[in-house]
Amino acid sequence: MASHPRPFRPPVRIRSERAESITPKFRPEGMRWLRSDGRPNWSQRVAKLSGELEGVYSKPAITVRSSSTVMEATEIIASHNVRGLPVTSLGMVVGALTASDLVDYLGGGPYFDIVMKRHEGNVFRALKEEKVSSIFREVPLVTVEDSLQKVLELMILRGTGFLPVVDDEQRPVGVITEHDLLKLVLDKKIGVKVSELFSSPIVTVGKGDSLKRAAELMVKTGFRRIVAVEGEEAVGSVSAKGFVSFFGTHKAFRYLKSTNIGDILTLSVSEIVEEGLYVIDHGADVGEAGENMLRNGTNWLLVTKGGEAIGIITERDVVMALALEV
Repeated sequence: MASHPRPFRPPVRIRSERAESITPKFRPEGMRWLRSDGRPNWSQRVAKLSGELEGVYSKPAITVRSSSTVMEATEIIASHNVRGLPVTSLGMVVGALTASDLVDYLGGGPYFDIVMKRHEGNVFRALKEEKVSSIFREVPLVTVEDSLQKVLELMILRGTGFLPVVDDEQRPVGVITEHDLLKLVLDKKIGVKVSELFSSPIVTVGKGDSLKRAAELMVKTGFRRIVAVEGEEAVGSVSAKGFVSFFGTHKAFRYLKSTNIGDILTLSVSEIVEEGLYVIDHGADVGEAGENMLRNGTNWLLVTKGGEAIGIITERDVVMALALEV
């Protein structure tokens, strides 16, 4: 069976599990790959890497001020098509705001209490009056002089794939993500199969379910992207970035009957479903999975076995498998 992922026209049969029974867990890059002293067990690929981050990280830095409104943050993410933003105060980076944080605020998690209690569900007040300072997170910062090993170690130990890059005065110069690192550590074959690393069960949302349910699922499970289904067939996906862009492009406001955010959150997931999924056989080499993610411009693949989708493998999974000894 061909192992290269291929775009398919949905539907495809899918094996999934009710989200209520899914417990958030460490992804494959978790603690099982740390040595007894709590440090990463680097593979020879990383040992061969040398140099600093210059030329590796993504630039320029697309940032948002801590004093900016949530609306401004959603608009920046939508217009620049990025998954996160370094947050600045007085010109210095003080943290990061990701699409997942905004999904939490706009209906998916505990931050939604701010919308409902402080702004009484008024979507315009919640977006135009609330500041980024209320919901951004402190994250590790790296400099252009830092080593690739340090970046990988921070990503592993902190469970993040998005790190701001700063200069000596903590001013933003860019960001580094798993995608940037994947291009450095990629080998076509490493002797590790997709079946050893993929995440299962697949987190799914019905195409006819509400946007609020999709947001809650992403926050509950920690996935930035979940699979959209009709019955037992996959028909596309829903991403945190797509959810935020629905607000940031102002498309969501076309459906308002009042100022209440519920008018938007009760809309069908079909409003933001993205088509063009890629699949890869569970027996393929992880290196091939990474190679094809880069080739096809995607950060995840649907894993199949015998024509049935059984899980997913992400860019982060591939980076950690290539960087660490399994």
